[in-house]
Amino acid sequence: MSKDQFSPLKNFKHDLPASIVVFLVALPLCLGVALASGAPLFAGVIAGVVGGIVVGSISGSALSVSGPAAGLTTIVLASITSLGSYQAFLTTVVLAGAIQFTLGLFAAGTIGNYFPSSVIKGMLAAIGIILILKQIPHAVGYDKDFEGDESFFQADGENTFSEIINAFQYINWGAIIIFLIAIAILILWERPFIKRKSFFTLLPAPLLVVLAGVLLNGLFFNFFPAIVIQREHLVSLPVADDLPSFINQFDFPDFSAVWSSEGWKVAFTIAVVASLESLLSIDAVDKLDPYKRPTPLNRELKAQGLANMISGLIGGIPITAVIVRSSANVASGAKTKASTITHGLLLLLTAFFIPQLLNKIPLASLAAILLMVGYKLAKPSLIMNMYYKGKDQFIPFAVTIIAILLSDLLIGITIGILVGLFFVLKTNFHRALFSVNENGNYLIRLTKDVSFLNKALLRQTFKEIPEGSKVIIDGSRSAFIDQDILETINDFRESASSREISVELKQSVKAHNALFKA
Repeated sequence: MSKDQFSPLKNFKHDLPASIVVFLVALPLCLGVALASGAPLFAGVIAGVVGGIVVGSISGSALSVSGPAAGLTTIVLASITSLGSYQAFLTTVVLAGAIQFTLGLFAAGTIGNYFPSSVIKGMLAAIGIILILKQIPHAVGYDKDFEGDESFFQADGENTFSEIINAFQYINWGAIIIFLIAIAILILWERPFIKRKSFFTLLPAPLLVVLAGVLLNGLFFNFFPAIVIQREHLVSLPVADDLPSFINQFDFPDFSAVWSSEGWKVAFTIAVVASLESLLSIDAVDKLDPYKRPTPLNRELKAQGLANMISGLIGGIPITAVIVRSSANVASGAKTKASTITHGLLLLLTAFFIPQLLNKIPLASLAAILLMVGYKLAKPSLIMNMYYKGKDQFIPFAVTIIAILLSDLLIGITIGILVGLFFVLKTNFHRALFSVNENGNYLIRLTKDVSFLNKALLRQTFKEIPEGSKVIIDGSRSAFIDQDILETINDFRESASSREISVELKQSVKAHNALFKA
Protein backbone atom coordinates (compact mmCIF):
# COMPACT_ATOMS: atom_id res chain seq x y z
CA MET A 1 0.00 0.00 0.00
CA SER A 2 1.18 3.55 -0.75
CA LYS A 3 1.64 6.17 1.94
CA ASP A 4 -1.54 7.92 0.77
CA GLN A 5 -3.50 4.71 1.30
CA PHE A 6 -2.61 4.90 5.02
CA SER A 7 -4.33 8.26 5.33
CA PRO A 8 -6.40 8.41 8.57
CA LEU A 9 -9.32 9.99 6.69
CA LYS A 10 -9.43 7.23 4.09
CA ASN A 11 -9.21 4.52 6.73
CA PHE A 12 -11.47 5.95 9.43
CA LYS A 13 -14.23 3.49 8.51
CA HIS A 14 -11.83 0.79 9.72
CA ASP A 15 -10.27 2.75 12.57
CA LEU A 16 -13.50 3.87 14.27
CA PRO A 17 -14.89 0.35 14.93
CA ALA A 18 -11.42 -0.74 16.06
CA SER A 19 -11.17 2.22 18.45
CA ILE A 20 -14.47 1.20 20.07
CA VAL A 21 -13.14 -2.32 20.66
CA VAL A 22 -9.87 -0.97 22.09
CA PHE A 23 -11.84 1.42 24.31
CA LEU A 24 -13.91 -1.48 25.71
CA VAL A 25 -10.74 -3.51 26.33
CA ALA A 26 -8.84 -0.55 27.81
CA LEU A 27 -11.55 0.61 30.24
CA PRO A 28 -11.39 -2.30 32.72
CA LEU A 29 -7.61 -2.56 32.33
CA CYS A 30 -7.11 1.12 33.20
CA LEU A 31 -9.28 0.75 36.32
CA GLY A 32 -7.77 -2.63 37.28
CA VAL A 33 -4.16 -1.47 37.01
CA ALA A 34 -4.91 1.69 39.03
CA LEU A 35 -6.64 -0.37 41.72
CA ALA A 36 -3.73 -2.83 41.95
CA SER A 37 -1.24 0.05 42.04
CA GLY A 38 -2.82 1.65 45.10
CA ALA A 39 -3.58 4.77 43.04
CA PRO A 40 -6.92 6.57 42.63
CA LEU A 41 -9.09 4.76 40.05
CA PHE A 42 -9.33 7.90 37.95
CA ALA A 43 -5.52 7.92 37.68
CA GLY A 44 -5.81 4.85 35.47
CA VAL A 45 -8.30 6.63 33.21
CA ILE A 46 -5.98 9.64 32.94
CA ALA A 47 -3.10 7.38 31.91
CA GLY A 48 -5.33 5.67 29.33
CA VAL A 49 -6.43 9.00 27.86
CA VAL A 50 -2.87 10.38 27.70
CA GLY A 51 -1.54 7.10 26.32
CA GLY A 52 -4.14 7.14 23.57
CA ILE A 53 -4.06 10.79 22.57
CA VAL A 54 -0.48 11.90 23.29
CA VAL A 55 1.47 8.75 22.39
CA GLY A 56 -0.91 8.04 19.51
CA SER A 57 -0.26 11.51 18.07
CA ILE A 58 3.54 11.53 18.46
CA SER A 59 4.57 7.89 18.06
CA GLY A 60 5.60 6.53 14.68
CA SER A 61 3.66 3.31 15.29
CA ALA A 62 0.48 2.89 13.29
CA LEU A 63 -1.18 0.31 15.52
CA SER A 64 0.41 0.32 18.99
CA VAL A 65 -1.78 1.44 21.90
CA SER A 66 -0.36 2.83 25.14
CA GLY A 67 -1.79 3.10 28.63
CA PRO A 68 -1.22 1.96 32.22
CA ALA A 69 0.60 -1.38 32.33
CA ALA A 70 0.16 -4.29 34.71
CA GLY A 71 3.92 -4.84 34.73
CA LEU A 72 4.41 -1.65 36.75
CA THR A 73 1.79 -2.24 39.45
CA THR A 74 4.19 -3.67 42.04
CA ILE A 75 6.67 -0.84 41.48
CA VAL A 76 3.95 1.81 41.71
CA LEU A 77 2.38 0.33 44.85
CA ALA A 78 5.74 0.08 46.66
CA SER A 79 6.81 3.54 45.48
CA ILE A 80 3.68 5.33 46.72
CA THR A 81 4.28 3.75 50.13
CA SER A 82 8.01 4.56 50.26
CA LEU A 83 7.53 8.17 49.09
CA GLY A 84 4.74 8.81 51.59
CA SER A 85 2.12 10.30 49.25
CA TYR A 86 0.61 9.89 45.81
CA GLN A 87 1.51 13.51 44.95
CA ALA A 88 5.20 12.78 45.60
CA PHE A 89 4.92 9.70 43.40
CA LEU A 90 3.52 11.82 40.56
CA THR A 91 6.78 13.79 40.58
CA THR A 92 8.71 10.57 39.93
CA VAL A 93 6.43 9.82 36.96
CA VAL A 94 7.33 13.23 35.49
CA LEU A 95 11.03 12.58 36.10
CA ALA A 96 10.76 9.08 34.59
CA GLY A 97 9.22 10.60 31.48
CA ALA A 98 12.08 13.09 31.20
CA ILE A 99 14.58 10.23 31.51
CA GLN A 100 12.77 8.26 28.78
CA PHE A 101 12.76 11.30 26.50
CA THR A 102 16.51 11.68 27.07
CA LEU A 103 17.07 8.00 26.30
CA GLY A 104 15.27 8.55 23.00
CA LEU A 105 17.54 11.51 22.21
CA PHE A 106 20.59 9.31 22.78
CA ALA A 107 19.21 6.53 20.50
CA ALA A 108 18.72 4.00 23.32
CA GLY A 109 15.66 2.68 21.48
CA THR A 110 17.91 0.68 19.14
CA ILE A 111 18.12 -2.00 21.85
CA GLY A 112 14.68 -3.05 20.61
CA ASN A 113 16.29 -4.35 17.41
CA TYR A 114 18.08 -7.10 19.31
CA PHE A 115 15.15 -9.03 20.81
CA PRO A 116 15.04 -12.54 19.24
CA SER A 117 11.98 -13.08 17.05
CA SER A 118 11.20 -16.45 18.68
CA VAL A 119 11.11 -14.78 22.10
CA ILE A 120 8.78 -12.00 20.93
CA LYS A 121 6.43 -14.58 19.42
CA GLY A 122 6.61 -16.52 22.68
CA MET A 123 5.67 -13.36 24.55
CA LEU A 124 2.62 -12.86 22.33
CA ALA A 125 1.48 -16.45 22.82
CA ALA A 126 2.10 -16.25 26.58
CA ILE A 127 0.04 -13.05 26.89
CA GLY A 128 -2.72 -14.79 24.94
CA ILE A 129 -2.72 -17.82 27.26
CA ILE A 130 -2.62 -15.57 30.34
CA LEU A 131 -5.59 -13.60 29.03
CA ILE A 132 -7.57 -16.80 28.58
CA LEU A 133 -6.68 -18.20 32.00
CA LYS A 134 -7.22 -14.91 33.84
CA GLN A 135 -10.69 -14.40 32.33
CA ILE A 136 -12.12 -17.69 33.63
CA PRO A 137 -12.74 -16.38 37.19
CA HIS A 138 -14.34 -13.19 35.81
CA ALA A 139 -16.47 -15.32 33.49
CA VAL A 140 -18.06 -17.13 36.44
CA GLY A 141 -18.52 -13.95 38.48
CA TYR A 142 -15.47 -14.12 40.75
CA ASP A 143 -13.59 -10.80 40.59
CA LYS A 144 -11.15 -10.85 43.50
CA ASP A 145 -8.12 -10.35 41.23
CA PHE A 146 -7.95 -7.14 39.22
CA GLU A 147 -8.70 -7.19 35.52
CA GLY A 148 -5.47 -6.98 33.54
CA ASP A 149 -3.22 -8.84 36.00
CA GLU A 150 -0.44 -10.66 34.12
CA SER A 151 1.55 -12.06 37.06
CA PHE A 152 1.45 -15.68 38.20
CA PHE A 153 1.32 -14.81 41.90
CA GLN A 154 -1.61 -12.53 42.68
CA ALA A 155 -2.25 -9.87 45.29
CA ASP A 156 -5.22 -11.86 46.65
CA GLY A 157 -2.88 -14.66 47.75
CA GLU A 158 -3.74 -17.00 44.87
CA ASN A 159 -1.91 -17.81 41.65
CA THR A 160 -3.27 -18.08 38.12
CA PHE A 161 -4.30 -21.73 38.49
CA SER A 162 -5.48 -21.77 42.11
CA GLU A 163 -7.64 -18.71 41.35
CA ILE A 164 -9.50 -20.71 38.68
CA ILE A 165 -10.14 -23.59 41.09
CA ASN A 166 -11.22 -21.19 43.83
CA ALA A 167 -13.53 -19.27 41.48
CA PHE A 168 -15.81 -22.27 40.95
CA GLN A 169 -16.77 -22.11 44.62
CA TYR A 170 -18.34 -18.68 44.02
CA ILE A 171 -20.27 -19.19 40.78
CA ASN A 172 -22.68 -16.46 39.70
CA TRP A 173 -25.08 -17.94 37.13
CA GLY A 174 -25.98 -14.51 35.79
CA ALA A 175 -22.32 -13.87 34.95
CA ILE A 176 -21.99 -17.28 33.28
CA ILE A 177 -25.09 -16.72 31.12
CA ILE A 178 -23.85 -13.29 30.02
CA PHE A 179 -20.37 -14.66 29.34
CA LEU A 180 -21.62 -17.57 27.22
CA ILE A 181 -23.95 -15.35 25.19
CA ALA A 182 -21.06 -12.91 24.69
CA ILE A 183 -18.78 -15.66 23.44
CA ALA A 184 -21.50 -16.87 21.07
CA ILE A 185 -21.90 -13.35 19.63
CA LEU A 186 -18.14 -12.92 19.19
CA ILE A 187 -17.81 -16.30 17.41
CA LEU A 188 -20.87 -15.63 15.24
CA TRP A 189 -19.48 -12.25 14.13
CA GLU A 190 -16.40 -14.04 12.79
CA ARG A 191 -18.44 -16.24 10.45
CA PRO A 192 -18.17 -15.42 6.71
CA PHE A 193 -21.94 -15.00 6.18
CA ILE A 194 -21.99 -12.27 8.86
CA LYS A 195 -18.86 -10.53 7.52
CA ARG A 196 -20.47 -10.30 4.07
CA LYS A 197 -23.26 -8.10 5.43
CA SER A 198 -22.17 -4.45 5.52
CA PHE A 199 -24.61 -3.66 8.34
CA PHE A 200 -22.91 -6.11 10.70
CA THR A 201 -19.43 -4.86 9.83
CA LEU A 202 -20.44 -1.40 11.03
CA LEU A 203 -21.44 -2.77 14.44
CA PRO A 204 -18.38 -4.13 16.29
CA ALA A 205 -19.15 -7.40 18.02
CA PRO A 206 -17.60 -6.25 21.34
CA LEU A 207 -19.97 -3.28 21.44
CA LEU A 208 -22.93 -5.60 20.87
CA VAL A 209 -21.55 -7.88 23.62
CA VAL A 210 -21.44 -5.00 26.10
CA LEU A 211 -24.94 -3.79 25.20
CA ALA A 212 -26.28 -7.33 25.50
CA GLY A 213 -24.63 -7.71 28.92
CA VAL A 214 -26.18 -4.48 30.22
CA LEU A 215 -29.65 -5.41 28.88
CA LEU A 216 -29.48 -8.98 30.20
CA ASN A 217 -28.50 -7.82 33.68
CA GLY A 218 -31.42 -5.39 33.58
CA LEU A 219 -33.65 -8.34 32.67
CA PHE A 220 -32.24 -10.34 35.59
CA PHE A 221 -32.88 -7.43 37.94
CA ASN A 222 -36.55 -7.23 36.98
CA PHE A 223 -37.43 -10.90 36.49
CA PHE A 224 -34.68 -13.13 37.93
CA PRO A 225 -33.25 -11.31 40.96
CA ALA A 226 -31.53 -14.47 42.22
CA ILE A 227 -28.96 -14.30 39.41
CA VAL A 228 -28.59 -10.52 39.03
CA ILE A 229 -24.97 -9.35 38.82
CA GLN A 230 -24.22 -7.18 41.83
CA ARG A 231 -22.30 -3.90 41.91
CA GLU A 232 -18.92 -5.48 42.75
CA HIS A 233 -19.04 -7.46 39.50
CA LEU A 234 -19.63 -4.44 37.27
CA VAL A 235 -17.29 -1.75 35.91
CA SER A 236 -16.49 0.74 38.66
CA LEU A 237 -15.64 4.12 37.13
CA PRO A 238 -15.56 7.20 39.43
CA VAL A 239 -18.65 9.39 38.83
CA ALA A 240 -18.49 13.18 38.80
CA ASP A 241 -21.74 15.13 39.16
CA ASP A 242 -20.52 18.23 37.29
CA LEU A 243 -17.50 19.78 35.58
CA PRO A 244 -15.84 21.07 38.79
CA SER A 245 -16.19 17.61 40.38
CA PHE A 246 -14.70 16.03 37.27
CA ILE A 247 -11.75 18.44 37.29
CA ASN A 248 -11.18 17.77 41.00
CA GLN A 249 -10.39 14.14 40.15
CA PHE A 250 -7.14 15.31 38.57
CA ASP A 251 -4.16 15.49 40.91
CA PHE A 252 -0.86 17.34 40.80
CA PRO A 253 2.75 16.51 41.77
CA ASP A 254 4.50 17.48 44.97
CA PHE A 255 7.79 18.66 43.47
CA SER A 256 9.61 18.55 46.80
CA ALA A 257 10.23 14.88 45.88
CA VAL A 258 12.78 16.14 43.31
CA TRP A 259 15.21 16.57 46.19
CA SER A 260 14.68 13.02 47.44
CA SER A 261 17.21 10.31 46.53
CA GLU A 262 14.36 7.80 46.87
CA GLY A 263 12.37 9.80 44.33
CA TRP A 264 15.16 9.62 41.74
CA LYS A 265 15.61 5.90 42.41
CA VAL A 266 11.92 5.33 41.71
CA ALA A 267 12.06 7.55 38.61
CA PHE A 268 14.97 5.61 37.08
CA THR A 269 13.30 2.29 37.89
CA ILE A 270 10.04 3.34 36.21
CA ALA A 271 11.91 4.78 33.21
CA VAL A 272 13.93 1.60 32.59
CA VAL A 273 11.05 -0.86 33.13
CA ALA A 274 8.55 1.23 31.15
CA SER A 275 11.02 1.66 28.28
CA LEU A 276 11.79 -2.05 28.08
CA GLU A 277 8.11 -3.01 28.19
CA SER A 278 7.31 -0.43 25.51
CA LEU A 279 10.10 -1.63 23.19
CA LEU A 280 9.03 -5.26 23.65
CA SER A 281 5.41 -4.39 22.89
CA ILE A 282 6.36 -2.31 19.86
CA ASP A 283 8.43 -5.16 18.45
CA ALA A 284 5.50 -7.52 18.96
CA VAL A 285 2.97 -5.15 17.36
CA ASP A 286 5.22 -4.63 14.34
CA LYS A 287 5.14 -8.40 13.84
CA LEU A 288 1.32 -8.40 14.10
CA ASP A 289 0.92 -5.51 11.65
CA PRO A 290 -0.37 -7.00 8.36
CA TYR A 291 1.64 -4.38 6.44
CA LYS A 292 4.87 -4.87 8.49
CA ARG A 293 5.43 -1.15 9.01
CA PRO A 294 8.52 -0.66 11.23
CA THR A 295 8.23 1.70 14.19
CA PRO A 296 11.04 4.25 14.77
CA LEU A 297 12.14 3.10 18.24
CA ASN A 298 13.90 6.26 19.41
CA ARG A 299 10.87 8.31 18.44
CA GLU A 300 8.77 5.85 20.44
CA LEU A 301 10.86 6.44 23.57
CA LYS A 302 10.45 10.20 23.14
CA ALA A 303 6.67 9.80 22.74
CA GLN A 304 6.45 7.57 25.83
CA GLY A 305 8.60 10.00 27.80
CA LEU A 306 6.51 13.03 26.88
CA ALA A 307 3.30 11.13 27.68
CA ASN A 308 4.61 10.11 31.11
CA MET A 309 5.57 13.69 31.87
CA ILE A 310 2.04 14.84 31.00
CA SER A 311 0.40 11.94 32.84
CA GLY A 312 2.40 12.69 35.99
CA LEU A 313 1.61 16.39 35.80
CA ILE A 314 -2.17 15.81 35.82
CA GLY A 315 -2.43 12.85 38.18
CA GLY A 316 -1.98 9.76 35.99
CA ILE A 317 0.01 6.62 36.67
CA PRO A 318 2.93 5.55 34.39
CA ILE A 319 2.32 4.64 30.76
CA THR A 320 3.85 2.06 28.42
CA ALA A 321 2.96 0.57 25.07
CA VAL A 322 0.66 -2.35 25.96
CA ILE A 323 0.39 -5.54 23.94
CA VAL A 324 -3.17 -6.51 24.99
CA ARG A 325 -4.74 -3.27 23.77
CA SER A 326 -2.46 -3.18 20.73
CA SER A 327 -3.31 -6.73 19.67
CA ALA A 328 -7.03 -5.96 20.07
CA ASN A 329 -6.46 -2.96 17.81
CA VAL A 330 -4.77 -5.09 15.13
CA ALA A 331 -7.36 -7.88 15.39
CA SER A 332 -10.19 -5.36 15.02
CA GLY A 333 -8.90 -4.19 11.64
CA ALA A 334 -7.33 -0.84 12.52
CA LYS A 335 -5.23 0.67 9.75
CA THR A 336 -3.76 3.88 11.23
CA LYS A 337 -3.02 5.64 14.50
CA ALA A 338 -6.43 7.33 14.29
CA SER A 339 -7.83 4.29 16.09
CA THR A 340 -5.42 4.77 19.01
CA ILE A 341 -6.17 8.49 19.31
CA THR A 342 -9.94 7.95 19.04
CA HIS A 343 -9.91 5.32 21.79
CA GLY A 344 -8.25 7.91 24.07
CA LEU A 345 -10.92 10.46 23.21
CA LEU A 346 -13.64 7.89 23.91
CA LEU A 347 -12.15 7.21 27.35
CA LEU A 348 -12.15 10.92 28.14
CA LEU A 349 -15.64 11.69 26.83
CA THR A 350 -17.39 8.68 28.32
CA ALA A 351 -15.69 9.17 31.71
CA PHE A 352 -17.17 12.68 31.80
CA PHE A 353 -20.55 12.29 30.09
CA ILE A 354 -21.76 8.73 30.74
CA PRO A 355 -19.86 7.14 33.66
CA GLN A 356 -23.17 5.86 35.11
CA LEU A 357 -23.87 3.92 31.91
CA LEU A 358 -20.35 2.47 31.83
CA ASN A 359 -20.81 1.32 35.42
CA LYS A 360 -23.63 -0.97 34.28
CA ILE A 361 -21.26 -3.08 32.14
CA PRO A 362 -20.76 -6.59 33.61
CA LEU A 363 -17.14 -7.65 33.93
CA ALA A 364 -18.23 -11.02 32.51
CA SER A 365 -18.97 -9.29 29.18
CA LEU A 366 -15.52 -7.74 29.09
CA ALA A 367 -13.99 -11.08 30.09
CA ALA A 368 -15.45 -12.63 26.93
CA ILE A 369 -13.89 -9.88 24.78
CA LEU A 370 -10.48 -10.29 26.41
CA LEU A 371 -10.64 -14.08 26.17
CA MET A 372 -11.17 -13.84 22.40
CA VAL A 373 -8.25 -11.41 22.13
CA GLY A 374 -6.16 -13.98 24.00
CA TYR A 375 -7.25 -16.80 21.69
CA LYS A 376 -6.18 -14.82 18.62
CA LEU A 377 -2.74 -14.32 20.16
CA ALA A 378 -2.31 -17.99 21.11
CA LYS A 379 -4.03 -19.99 18.37
CA PRO A 380 -2.84 -23.62 18.28
CA SER A 381 -1.91 -23.14 14.61
CA LEU A 382 0.54 -20.38 15.56
CA ILE A 383 2.19 -22.62 18.16
CA MET A 384 2.43 -25.52 15.69
CA ASN A 385 3.98 -23.19 13.11
CA MET A 386 6.77 -22.42 15.57
CA TYR A 387 7.20 -26.13 16.29
CA TYR A 388 7.78 -26.90 12.61
CA LYS A 389 10.52 -24.25 12.43
CA GLY A 390 12.82 -26.51 14.45
CA LYS A 391 14.12 -26.69 17.98
CA ASP A 392 16.38 -23.63 17.66
CA GLN A 393 13.22 -21.53 17.25
CA PHE A 394 10.72 -23.59 19.21
CA ILE A 395 12.67 -24.08 22.45
CA PRO A 396 13.21 -20.32 23.13
CA PHE A 397 9.58 -19.77 22.10
CA ALA A 398 8.27 -22.45 24.51
CA VAL A 399 10.59 -21.45 27.36
CA THR A 400 9.42 -17.84 27.04
CA ILE A 401 5.78 -18.93 27.26
CA ILE A 402 6.37 -21.11 30.34
CA ALA A 403 8.57 -18.51 32.06
CA ILE A 404 6.02 -15.71 31.57
CA LEU A 405 3.14 -17.93 32.70
CA LEU A 406 4.98 -18.82 35.93
CA SER A 407 6.40 -15.38 36.72
CA ASP A 408 5.62 -12.12 34.95
CA LEU A 409 6.31 -10.44 31.62
CA LEU A 410 9.77 -8.97 32.23
CA ILE A 411 11.17 -11.95 34.14
CA GLY A 412 9.80 -14.35 31.54
CA ILE A 413 11.18 -12.30 28.66
CA THR A 414 14.60 -12.12 30.32
CA ILE A 415 14.69 -15.92 30.67
CA GLY A 416 13.51 -16.31 27.08
CA ILE A 417 16.18 -13.94 25.75
CA LEU A 418 18.93 -15.83 27.62
CA VAL A 419 17.72 -19.13 26.15
CA GLY A 420 17.38 -17.54 22.71
CA LEU A 421 20.90 -16.13 22.99
CA PHE A 422 22.21 -19.59 23.85
CA PHE A 423 20.75 -21.01 20.62
CA VAL A 424 22.08 -18.10 18.57
CA LEU A 425 25.56 -18.70 19.96
CA LYS A 426 25.18 -22.45 19.48
CA THR A 427 24.19 -21.99 15.83
CA ASN A 428 27.05 -19.59 15.12
CA PHE A 429 29.36 -21.84 17.11
CA HIS A 430 28.80 -24.78 14.79
CA ARG A 431 28.73 -22.76 11.59
CA ALA A 432 31.96 -20.89 12.27
CA LEU A 433 34.19 -23.79 11.19
CA PHE A 434 33.94 -27.23 9.63
CA SER A 435 36.39 -30.01 8.90
CA VAL A 436 36.63 -32.36 5.91
CA ASN A 437 38.89 -35.47 5.78
CA GLU A 438 39.82 -37.17 2.55
CA ASN A 439 42.43 -39.96 2.79
CA GLY A 440 44.35 -38.28 5.60
CA ASN A 441 44.18 -34.83 3.99
CA TYR A 442 42.25 -32.46 6.25
CA LEU A 443 40.65 -29.21 5.21
CA ILE A 444 39.60 -26.99 8.14
CA ARG A 445 37.62 -24.04 6.85
CA LEU A 446 36.89 -20.99 8.99
CA THR A 447 33.72 -19.20 7.88
CA LYS A 448 32.73 -15.59 8.40
CA ASP A 449 33.36 -14.52 12.04
CA VAL A 450 35.30 -16.91 14.28
CA SER A 451 35.27 -15.84 17.95
CA PHE A 452 36.79 -17.15 21.17
CA LEU A 453 33.61 -19.22 21.62
CA ASN A 454 34.88 -21.54 18.90
CA LYS A 455 38.23 -22.20 20.59
CA ALA A 456 37.15 -25.41 22.34
CA LEU A 457 35.68 -26.84 19.13
CA LEU A 458 38.84 -25.97 17.17
CA ARG A 459 41.09 -27.55 19.81
CA GLN A 460 39.00 -30.73 19.73
CA THR A 461 39.21 -30.78 15.93
CA PHE A 462 43.01 -30.49 16.06
CA LYS A 463 43.22 -33.17 18.77
CA GLU A 464 41.36 -35.71 16.59
CA ILE A 465 43.73 -35.31 13.62
CA PRO A 466 45.96 -38.43 13.47
CA GLU A 467 49.74 -38.45 13.08
CA GLY A 468 51.16 -38.14 9.58
CA SER A 469 48.21 -36.13 8.25
CA LYS A 470 48.27 -33.12 5.98
CA VAL A 471 46.21 -30.14 7.17
CA ILE A 472 45.07 -27.06 5.27
CA ILE A 473 43.55 -24.28 7.38
CA ASP A 474 41.49 -22.05 5.09
CA GLY A 475 40.26 -18.70 6.39
CA SER A 476 39.56 -17.14 2.99
CA ARG A 477 35.89 -16.73 3.86
CA SER A 478 36.50 -15.19 7.28
CA ALA A 479 35.87 -11.50 7.86
CA PHE A 480 37.15 -11.77 11.44
CA ILE A 481 39.32 -14.26 13.31
CA ASP A 482 39.63 -13.76 17.05
CA GLN A 483 43.11 -13.64 18.61
CA ASP A 484 42.29 -16.68 20.76
CA ILE A 485 41.66 -18.64 17.56
CA LEU A 486 44.92 -17.43 16.00
CA GLU A 487 46.80 -18.42 19.15
CA THR A 488 45.21 -21.89 19.03
CA ILE A 489 46.25 -22.26 15.39
CA ASN A 490 49.82 -21.22 16.18
CA ASP A 491 49.98 -23.64 19.12
CA PHE A 492 48.82 -26.44 16.83
CA ARG A 493 51.43 -25.54 14.19
CA GLU A 494 54.20 -25.63 16.78
CA SER A 495 53.15 -29.06 18.08
CA ALA A 496 52.32 -30.51 14.64
CA SER A 497 55.91 -31.35 13.68
CA SER A 498 56.29 -33.69 16.67
CA ARG A 499 53.30 -35.63 15.32
CA GLU A 500 54.57 -35.53 11.70
CA ILE A 501 51.62 -33.37 10.66
CA SER A 502 52.17 -30.81 7.90
CA VAL A 503 50.16 -27.59 8.22
CA GLU A 504 49.41 -25.11 5.44
CA LEU A 505 47.72 -21.76 6.07
CA LYS A 506 45.72 -20.05 3.36
CA GLN A 507 46.69 -16.45 2.62
CA SER A 508 43.92 -14.80 4.74
CA VAL A 509 44.93 -16.77 7.82
CA LYS A 510 48.55 -15.75 7.22
CA ALA A 511 47.45 -12.11 7.08
CA HIS A 512 45.50 -12.45 10.31
CA ASN A 513 48.46 -14.18 11.91
CA ALA A 514 50.82 -11.46 10.80
CA LEU A 515 48.54 -8.85 12.31
CA PHE A 516 48.21 -10.92 15.48
CA LYS A 517 51.98 -11.27 15.88
CA ALA A 518 52.50 -7.58 15.18
